Amino acid sequence: MHHKKTEKQKIKPITEVENIVVLSAHSDDYVLGVGGAIAKYVQEGKKVYAIVFCSGEMSHPWMKEKIIKKLRWEEALGASKLLGCETLALNLKETKVEDTFKKNKCENKLLQFLKNKKPSKIFTHSLEDYHPDHKAVNRITMRLVDKLKNKNSQNTNASKPEVYIYSIWNPVSLHTSYPALYVDISKYIPAKVKALRAFRSQQLHIFGPLFLLTFRNFFDGLKIRTKAAEKFFRVQ
Repeated sequence: MHHKKTEKQKIKPITEVENIVVLSAHSDDYVLGVGGAIAKYVQEGKKVYAIVFCSGEMSHPWMKEKIIKKLRWEEALGASKLLGCETLALNLKETKVEDTFKKNKCENKLLQFLKNKKPSKIFTHSLEDYHPDHKAVNRITMRLVDKLKNKNSQNTNASKPEVYIYSIWNPVSLHTSYPALYVDISKYIPAKVKALRAFRSQQLHIFGPLFLLTFRNFFDGLKIRTKAAEKFFRVQ
């Protein structure tokens, strides 16, 4: 009786997709501050999650809150689709981010999310931004990271995410003591602008920060000899 020899099939190791998390106070902040990098990371095969804390319903005080929140959330989903990232909403109250974050018991949910996704990088707002919601998201992020690090310390094999801050409103960052990360977004400026156009209700509101950020993107591009770049500071 003859047995046919069969070659053993080589099983390719399963490589985990690199996850990146961007924490955004309002529905358009993640695009304004990190839009180019998000498009680049997605193109490279990474999975990007944008966590939106509040929709920014106070931008249209003459409209019913329910209507503007729905509109701004639809705009955020449209922008994230254009960039290729996944956007999740916490639906917190604008100007009362920390209070509603605690009231809605979001901490454990976000900690579990970060624990499951194991992001290599976390992007959050800079404390230098004068908007109170931006500062609140920064404080929340750093508390989450500290608790995540304490949990990871029990597992020596657990990876610790790099934490970066991005700016929206401040024209010049003073975080000179932190190492800077420059992300070349020369090829992704059109994608970023297209995503920003998805926020039709915010065309007048974002004109100021958009002009500031566009100037900063091209200025930072000069630092690394490219057409445009987004600059972040690593704080953890």
